[in-house]
This record gives sequence, structure tokens and C-alpha cells, in this order.
Amino acid sequence: MAKSLRDKIAEVLVNKGVVTKEKLDEAIKTQHEKGGSLTKILVEKGLANENELLSIFSQELGITPINLSKYKIDKEIISLVPEKITRLYHVIPVSKIGSRMTVAMSDPLDIFALDDLKILTKYEIDPVLATDKDIRDAISAYYGEETLSINKIIQDVGSEDVEVMSVSEDEERFDVSELAIESQKAPILKMVDVIVSEALKRRASDIHVEPLEKDMRIRYRIDGALTEFSHLPKSNQAAVLTRLKIMSDMDITEWRLPQDGRFKVRMDEREIDFRVSTLPLVHGEKVVCRVLDKQSIKVSPEKLGFLPKTLEELKEAISKPYGMFLVTGPTGSGKSTTLYSILNILNTPEKNIVTIEDPIEYELMGITQVQVKPEIGLTFANGLRAFLRQAPDIVMVGEIRDFETADIAIKASLTGQLLLSTLHTNDASSAITRLIDMGVEPFLVASSVVFICAQRLMRRVCPNCKEAVEIKKEVLDRIGYTEKGKAVFYQGKGCAKCNKTGYFGRFAILENLIIDDKIKEMILDRVHSDKIKDYAVKEKGMLTLRAAALENLALGNTTVEEVLRVTSEE
Repeated sequence: MAKSLRDKIAEVLVNKGVVTKEKLDEAIKTQHEKGGSLTKILVEKGLANENELLSIFSQELGITPINLSKYKIDKEIISLVPEKITRLYHVIPVSKIGSRMTVAMSDPLDIFALDDLKILTKYEIDPVLATDKDIRDAISAYYGEETLSINKIIQDVGSEDVEVMSVSEDEERFDVSELAIESQKAPILKMVDVIVSEALKRRASDIHVEPLEKDMRIRYRIDGALTEFSHLPKSNQAAVLTRLKIMSDMDITEWRLPQDGRFKVRMDEREIDFRVSTLPLVHGEKVVCRVLDKQSIKVSPEKLGFLPKTLEELKEAISKPYGMFLVTGPTGSGKSTTLYSILNILNTPEKNIVTIEDPIEYELMGITQVQVKPEIGLTFANGLRAFLRQAPDIVMVGEIRDFETADIAIKASLTGQLLLSTLHTNDASSAITRLIDMGVEPFLVASSVVFICAQRLMRRVCPNCKEAVEIKKEVLDRIGYTEKGKAVFYQGKGCAKCNKTGYFGRFAILENLIIDDKIKEMILDRVHSDKIKDYAVKEKGMLTLRAAALENLALGNTTVEEVLRVTSEE
């Protein structure tokens, strides 16, 4: 009796030692019981490597493997196969020529998928091989992964229209006990789980849950830009918000005052913290969940994307035994990640490192970390005083917010400690003015501060879909690009990997102000920060934020739009 194609492939997998006969039989049994792709089952059970399976399928069946993440599929092609079919059989159409359609699939032995696609589309089907992950990402990018999951859950919960009524501040809005029960129902749990898991899959740094007048909007911040994920019915608002507050250990009976909390999730062997805050609005409480991935603090400064010149200056500054090291920039510019990466370098058994933070975003092994608690009198200033009695070598203050903290920090840096901290200023030289405006004497600033860097985060052109573009000379002149010679500029055309944005990930740029004797004199003379900056640029060769951004533009790391969005004209 002749062997079937599936039997032949199974025999090859066993003969090549990819999987044992027993484990293969177990996987086939699972497929018969639960359905799905044999390839996916083998990979999920940890029995085989997906790329190895693809290679074997390709060799034995003569089917071409493709990298879907490098393809941009035409919308017309996508429209030929309904979303539910692509999800059911885990396939995606790639192209069509005449009466033939090319379809990417991870299991080319699925004859039911091939037959149904042929009947549905009226095309002859030519399969090509792609990894399960690439197909999943492509379906998400071209059809929208959230549509199926969120809408299905909304149907399960019930999404009848509700009348939106104004409520006075002191009026009881709902029965808290009933709401707590409602928030634990399976559909609500699923809805919140989808919101959180999708945020992690899409590399979001923040989740914004925003009550509007007639519904509730969910947005993610991805690579620094907010993007809309979904809208939920108003009838689900109270239960979803209550679920998030329960997860974050907040008081569910309090809706008139802001609250803070946190929760953790585990995904792909990673433990990820979420810092949660609520804010009362007209139509309910807005919840923002900030994603704190511990993997991000384990990176070295080299992996943050700094230019070689600025990285070398930063390393030299942190090698000093004492003095004040400041990182400046707006919220979300990566200041904390930079400081944590520096602490990872400095963290040795010979060093006593202490930090005082509000809040502690990441817990670092071997470092003494203290959480600010103003309600019991543990402020930045009081904590810093206590630190100095414990003979620290390196101190990190989360942020210098007032004169008292600045005064103690500066005196600490003058008595033998390396002090790291942050300030909210637009550029490096403005930090000097900020400290003096707080009331710190200029001679103390000049004596203590050794290095100030202003930081910003820029979106990186997606490496999968980047393509060369020509930029007009007048545009380059307007943004201040004056380099001689012809540079090659790039932009992303959009693909499944970057969710069709053209960007994937971010990198940091720095403006480093090294305090030399001349700048110390200028500080003592209360010279304006603009003149200090001019001196640093002309005499010391300081790269401004705009100059660092333009250098990255020339290197093909980012786009003109990002240069204009992130940096201001010099």
C-alpha cells in the first residue's frame, strides 16, 4: 500500500532525528483531537524548531520558503480571502497572476485548507512556506488582530446601548459589591487580558484606557507615538476599570481622587511590571498603565544607540570618582533607562550604591533602593540626608525637584560621592539655569556639576521595509543638514513587522555638556545658558540634539520627519 504524503513527511522527520516516533504520534493525536497545524503543535510542544521544519518541508515537497516580514502585500490581494478563513487555516494570500493565487502557509499538508481556498476564491492555489509567527504577524497587520478577539468578547459581554447621564460628585454611581462581581466575570477578564497582551505583542510602552461620552477608547503608545487600538461599549466601562483597579491593588470604592498602583504579568518567560495611575474625568476615570520591561534596564549604554562620540564622553564622565552627573529631558525621553544602564556598569561589590526614587521603576540586584513616601515625611531631601550617613560611593536621586533636594545633592557631590540625577529641561545648558533658579548658589553649581546630557528618543526606520529616498536640497537646508557629499536617506514603506508604520524600535540621542574651567567661569558670572551652549558648540565641538539627529539621518537610522518631531531648530 502506497504511503500518503503526510506519512512520508512524518518518516523524514523521524529519520532526520527532528522528533521521535512517540512524540510525533502524540502530536498527530493532539491534531486529530483539537485540530490546528501539525507544524504549530510540534513547535508549541517544544518538539521541533520551526525553521528546521520549514527547511525539511521545502526540500521534501519542493515548495519555496519566503520571509513574509519582507513582503508588502497589496490590499487587493488581501481582500480576496476573508479574515475568518485566514485565521481558521492560518494562511495569508501573497499574490496572484492570471488564474493562480500564491498563498503562504506553515502546514502545506493541510489539503482541506488548499481545497477550501480553491473553492472560495476560484483560483488555483500555489502554496509557499512561511513560519507560523510570520503568518500570525501578517494577519495581525493586514486584517487587524484586535478586531476578532475584542469584538467577540464584546458580544459575549453584551454591548447594548446605555443612556449616559451626568452624576453629581457626591452621588453613588453604582453598587460597589455588584461591580466587583461583574469585573470578575470571564468576558471582562478576557477583555482586560486581550488589552494587556496586545500591548505587549505590539511593544507598547503605555496603555491608555479613556472614558469618552458614549464609549471607552483604548490607545497604545508604540515607539513614542499614540495609536488607537479599539473602542469598548460604555456599558463595559465600570467593570473594565474596576478589574484594572483590583489588579493594581487600588481602592475600588474611590473614584473621585487619583490613585496609583502596580501589577505584574509573565509573558514568554519575562516578568513585566505595569505602573498604573487613575485620573477622574468628566465621563469616568482614565487609567494609564505604563509598561516597565525589566529587560530594558539590563542593556548597556552601547545598546541604547548613542553615537560613538557621545558614548565615549558619557563613559568618561561616569568614571569620575565624584561630582554631579545630570540627565535632562521631558517625561518619556529615556532618562531613567540611561541612568539604570549606567548603574549596571558601576554596580560592583566594591561600591556602595544607593538610590531614592519616586516610584522605584525597576529593582536592581545589589543596590540599596528607597521609595519616596511624602505622607510619612520620607522626601527626596530627607532620604538623601539619611543616605549620606551610610557612607555611599554612588547616589542616584530620581529627580531634583526643589531647592532642598538640589542643595543636599550638590553638597553630597562635593564631599566625595558620584551623584546621578535628572532634571526637566529642554537642553543641557538650561539645567544650569534651572539649578540657579531653584536658589542654588552659582559657585556651588560650578564646583559640583561635572557633566550634563540632554536626551531624546527617536524612532528607528524599520530594517525590514526600509527603502532609499531622495530628499530635496531645500528641505535639507531648512533642517540644517550641511554635510558635503551625497548621503543615502531611508524611510520605511510599512510591513507586518512594524504594523505598517515604517518604524521599529527607538534609539537615544544625547547633547553632552562637559563642564570645563571656562564654563565654570561663565556660571559664576551668571552668563545666559544660550551663550554657554554657543561656547560648547563652537569651542568644544559639542553635538547638539539637532546635530545628533542629523547625523543619525545621514546614517540611515531615522527620517526627516523624526528629526523635525524630536528636535527644535538651533
